[in-house]
Amino acid sequence: MPVQRKFITNLVLLLLLNLLIKPFWIFGVDRTVQNLVDPELYGTYFALFNFSMLFNILLDLGITSYNNRNIAQNHHLLSYYFSGIASLKFLLGVFYMLLTFAIGYVVGYESERFYMLLFLCINQFLISFLQYLRSNISGLQLYTLDSLLSVLDKSLMIAICSFLLWGNMSGYQFELMHFVYGQTVAYATAFVVIFFIVLAKSKTFDFKLKRSFILEILKQTFPYALLILTMTFYYRLDAIMLDLMLEDGERQSSIYAQSYRLMDASTQIGVLFAGLLLPMFANMIKHKQAVDSLVKLSFSWLFVPSVILAIFSFTFSDEIMEILYVQNTGHAAQVLGVLMICFIAISTTYIFGTLLTANGSLKLLNKLAISGMLLNFTLNMIFIPEFKAVGSAYASLITQFLIVIIQIIAAKKLFAFQFNSKFIITLSVYLMLLLVLAYLVNTYLSEFTHQFIVFVGVSGVLALVTRIIDLKKVYKILINREV
Repeated sequence: MPVQRKFITNLVLLLLLNLLIKPFWIFGVDRTVQNLVDPELYGTYFALFNFSMLFNILLDLGITSYNNRNIAQNHHLLSYYFSGIASLKFLLGVFYMLLTFAIGYVVGYESERFYMLLFLCINQFLISFLQYLRSNISGLQLYTLDSLLSVLDKSLMIAICSFLLWGNMSGYQFELMHFVYGQTVAYATAFVVIFFIVLAKSKTFDFKLKRSFILEILKQTFPYALLILTMTFYYRLDAIMLDLMLEDGERQSSIYAQSYRLMDASTQIGVLFAGLLLPMFANMIKHKQAVDSLVKLSFSWLFVPSVILAIFSFTFSDEIMEILYVQNTGHAAQVLGVLMICFIAISTTYIFGTLLTANGSLKLLNKLAISGMLLNFTLNMIFIPEFKAVGSAYASLITQFLIVIIQIIAAKKLFAFQFNSKFIITLSVYLMLLLVLAYLVNTYLSEFTHQFIVFVGVSGVLALVTRIIDLKKVYKILINREV
């Protein structure tokens, strides 16, 4: 099956499954929890959640990305790596817990925060292990199976948390920790299921910690680990700095969380693209196949939904916040407008950053990530005292766009991409048309549902008219003809 056809068919399945499951989790369950509990308590949860992610690189050390790329290029290595890496990840979990709690003690967290942090750390361990297990499946190019497993944990969480929220149990009152417990049970169940699937593919597992194997893996994965660590810092520093730097830090973290949830939910589209593209790019690069067609195809398909979501959310941020939340909607709307423009840059990173990762350009990516982390930290120090949550959003916006521009330039140089002026002009025209459309819809339509339907519908038609999404080309790919 040609790689473009494989990409399209599996992407459609992946998007369909995730669009059925994850929006309900985000807007049905997670949003309901935030509206039910005290805003400051949820702000604490959000800050601790981000804190638990700061050091989750210790749970992985770049193993997942390295393993995905390696298994995609060498399927026979699964049996050799599975036992050793799985055993190593349990050891890494211990180090992660110790460091996270040590830093929490230094920061000054009290016992109640430590209790919540414990379960959030367990969840991070399970998430990391699930990602590693799935990297074996996608590395084997079992994309359909991987697509089905990608929604297993969220499906279980929806079932458990829906029962806790709407089960009408006599004498039961929902608490925030019930939400955390439900996630833990769901992740643990998904872990057991996927572990045995990988075990069936590997056909062998022996819990072992060999010093020589550990040193070999750590040496190979160090560049990946450094990249993930620095990227995690400049993605997750905002909420923590808001919590620590401001007197009303918990409230500002809660405001930021309202908008960040929507942006983070939107970026999951990019995560799906990256997870599918990494093994494909790695396999193509190994066999010296040209990647420019797949890069253009994947970028076009991701650019359209990202720019539609960004412009609509920026234009109608007040309406969106008022529909979703009951408190602090005005401030959160300002943050949402900025973060959703940032989403365009993040989406582009999932294409070009993934390509550079598959190419093994870790030195370049690490330089960019470290620069991004330092820039984001500096901008937050400058903007937060005066602009609070909105300031953090602007810090992210500046950082993300600078980083992705450099990534595009680097990819063009490394892969000798030709400058396609016609494609650039088409993208620019499409962007301008969407801006005009947003103005017209906002001016002449008053009902939010009508605004959404008209804007999204016309935007989709414009993507076809401008041929950013070329259905004729997609048809030829799907029927397996030369393009």
